[in-house]
Amino acid sequence: MRAKTILALLFLVSIGVAATVVLRSLPQNLEAAPEAAAREEILVATMPLAPGTLLRARDVTWQIIGRPAERGEIVRPSATVREAQSKADEEARSEVYGAALREAVSVGDPIRRVGIVKPGDRDFLQIVLSPGARAIAIPVATGGASTGLLNPGDRVDVILTQKFSDSTTPLTHRSVSETVVENLRVLVIDATDAKTAAGNTFGRTVTLEVMPEQAEKINVATELGKLSLTLRGRSGTDGTTGASALAPGKESGVKPTWAGDVSPALGGAVPEKIIPAARPPVEIIRGSKGTEPGNTH
Repeated sequence: MRAKTILALLFLVSIGVAATVVLRSLPQNLEAAPEAAAREEILVATMPLAPGTLLRARDVTWQIIGRPAERGEIVRPSATVREAQSKADEEARSEVYGAALREAVSVGDPIRRVGIVKPGDRDFLQIVLSPGARAIAIPVATGGASTGLLNPGDRVDVILTQKFSDSTTPLTHRSVSETVVENLRVLVIDATDAKTAAGNTFGRTVTLEVMPEQAEKINVATELGKLSLTLRGRSGTDGTTGASALAPGKESGVKPTWAGDVSPALGGAVPEKIIPAARPPVEIIRGSKGTEPGNTH
């Protein structure tokens, strides 16, 4: 009897200890959940952005929220994940780069997946294009801004470079470069394919927002020579897009640059053409009489 009593007491004590442990751990778990939610970060807008804005790095940032993230919000990877994978943070942000906003957002508003449309989506161009604007895809020569400096949303000028093979043309005028259209918005940048990587001079296809008259100029330019793009500096800090910066039919004020303007040495690269000197007149004498001076045959 005595042994049974001791065993019963030990059993009751073990139950009490277990209950105490459970009760002490329960409040800690309940407090941990709100604490984790308070540290959660989501992607939000850094400035007011209009519909059709192509999102760039400066347009978005991480912001701590005091609630669990809602469905469709883009959540920042945890500190543990970021320490293990150095690119995790930027990869999460880059999910929205180049995507267009369906609706306007204010400063601090979450960027939701349902609120953006990406290149390749069916309605991308309908959302991103300004009223009256068109989209045109052009091959651009490798080098300059076309090698990776560009991002969707940037503004560029289109430069045409031509070479003339006519041997009668002076060397100083056998190459010329000129700006054909200015201040166009980049919509999409296509990746280089295997063929272009093998040495083709046209390394990328870039889709630009243009007005109809500008599209006609670019189409002609593609038939004349190589096209390249130069990146323009930011003219404003807001998220305005499209037609406000486009000038239909605007003529470029930049004069053409000829080969001789770049390299004055070309002017002396080929000696002047030597013109044979005229033969002196020869007097032909027949018998005892002379004739008028003339040339021998």
